[in-house]
Amino acid sequence: MEILLYRIMITSDSSCNNKEVDGGTSTSSVCEVNDMLQNNMTTDKDKDIVSICANCGKEGSDVNNTCNKCKQVKYCNAACKKKHRHKHKKECAEHMRLAAELHDEKLFKQPPPLHGDCPICFIRMPTLGTGNTYMSCCGKRICNGCLTAPVYDDQGNVIVEFKCPFCRTPPPASEEEEDKRLKKRMEANDPIAIYNLGCEYSLPQDSDKALEFYHRAAELGYPTAYNGIGVAYDLGEGVEVDKKKAKHYYELAAIGGQEVARYNLGLMEKKGGDMDRALKHFIIAARSGDSDSLKQIQNLYSNGHATKKDYMKGLQSYQTYLGEIKSFQRNKAAVLDERCRYYESGI
Repeated sequence: MEILLYRIMITSDSSCNNKEVDGGTSTSSVCEVNDMLQNNMTTDKDKDIVSICANCGKEGSDVNNTCNKCKQVKYCNAACKKKHRHKHKKECAEHMRLAAELHDEKLFKQPPPLHGDCPICFIRMPTLGTGNTYMSCCGKRICNGCLTAPVYDDQGNVIVEFKCPFCRTPPPASEEEEDKRLKKRMEANDPIAIYNLGCEYSLPQDSDKALEFYHRAAELGYPTAYNGIGVAYDLGEGVEVDKKKAKHYYELAAIGGQEVARYNLGLMEKKGGDMDRALKHFIIAARSGDSDSLKQIQNLYSNGHATKKDYMKGLQSYQTYLGEIKSFQRNKAAVLDERCRYYESGI
């Protein structure tokens, strides 16, 4: 069942919450773009400028009742806002259209790789979870090719005691020691460690605590944490189901390069009937290394919702990704241990 394909790997102004989706772009997301535009247009010099009511022309610092939708005009009170609504309607719609275009331009731009390059071999990091390992000793994410290279010979025999290839620290002797290392990394504001601790809380179903860690990791700039929050709202884990909030957090994660969130967005658009937006998401996710998105593109093509050219673009995007992550050491590690597999076979 497709619901099982949703995977785990700020809030906007209150006046923009709980709005309807228009043309595939949520109004709350458009309001955020308008907020950014307004902030970008405001300089220290502009702070001294007196606001003017768009309806009656009153001036003063108390003219701060803005249009709920576009936030581009101000009024002295709610009565002036209501009276001016019909005059502002066309201008407001144009502001919203431009904001939606800017939002989509940002959303559908191919993001940089989520984890960058391996700090040892300097080859692009695989996105598949079994292709890399987070080291709680030093906070580095290392590809499993480099992780196992000095440990095994060509026959798979252990030839040297394992140590972190980056900081040379031995592995933790127990789960308790691993938790201590994660908490130490958390104290250093390491967002990956904070997110991983949140995942541990989600296992015994302490969803509130898990969400607390996800939010903290997201605020520190870890896109995968946004995806975790999105899944919580999508499936109602610790919070009420809220598809609009789920989409909002998925978008934040996808813009940051989180391919699973991008896949989840594609599923949402597909289920909502917007196949064009779904296809865009799946193609970007395939370029980021998500094999399930490639399967979704194939499904859209088989059902007449995508062209052969679209499918070829998705396939070429995924093959380009594979060319960027393959290495002799990673192939060797995958042969020796299935847990080091770094890309899906049979694609």
